[in-house]
Amino acid sequence: MSNQPILVVGATGKTGSRVATKLEAKGLPVRRAARRSETPFDWEDQSTWAPILTGVTKAYVTYFPDLAFPGAIEKLEAFANVALDTGLQHIVLLSGRGEHFASMGEEVIRKSGIGFTIVRSAWFAQNFSEGYLRDPILGGVLPMPGGDIAEPIIDIDDIADVVIAALTEKGHLGERYEVTGPRLMSFAEMAEVLTTTLDRPIQHIPISFDDFHANVAASGDTFVADVFTAIARETLDGRNAHTADGIERALGRKPRDFADFAQTAMIDGAWPIAA
Repeated sequence: MSNQPILVVGATGKTGSRVATKLEAKGLPVRRAARRSETPFDWEDQSTWAPILTGVTKAYVTYFPDLAFPGAIEKLEAFANVALDTGLQHIVLLSGRGEHFASMGEEVIRKSGIGFTIVRSAWFAQNFSEGYLRDPILGGVLPMPGGDIAEPIIDIDDIADVVIAALTEKGHLGERYEVTGPRLMSFAEMAEVLTTTLDRPIQHIPISFDDFHANVAASGDTFVADVFTAIARETLDGRNAHTADGIERALGRKPRDFADFAQTAMIDGAWPIAA
């Protein structure tokens, strides 16, 4: 392996933090890219891009908060141009299943002239333990739109393992790994698993997309809620109600089950019982 650092853009995010930590655990040098990192990086400030890219040939890239945000595709294309000029040879991009703008982002990277691996992901299980659904679960409810639509929800530790394999092993260049959990689950079934794991009732509450928007807006801002609700409307229509083999192809093993994720998250203290 080269002594050059591996760049992780979005190193404070759910997947980026795991990728960076796991690479460092392997004894590999990592350059963490975030607004408050040693070398600051900001998607909104193009002057920060070349310094963070200089001296690296491999990078994991996530766009915060999502590729569906206005201007994201244009920024990703500009970033890829800078990366090509500074000598980046391999970019691993996190994408989303069934998302129009995510597909556009994939195409930008495919045409960039840089070696690439695409990781196209299902919904994150960690949204229940670290994201916007954690507080509702602490309150005993799982409010989600989409009715009985099933989703092959994925443990993002699996995503991190795929990214690390792509960055450190041969044979992943040019691949697109569509990564999912091992089974389809409705949100009601996920609530049942959480009820069993936490040993206290977690009730699935079917809500409208308008209610979903209001919930997200309450924990962030209206602009973020607009985009996330648009993604929910787009992806919770049945188009993603099938599993994919990306984990098996990239890692040679089965993905982790949602029940295993829930057990691990509980042990790690994701949902403490109030005193």
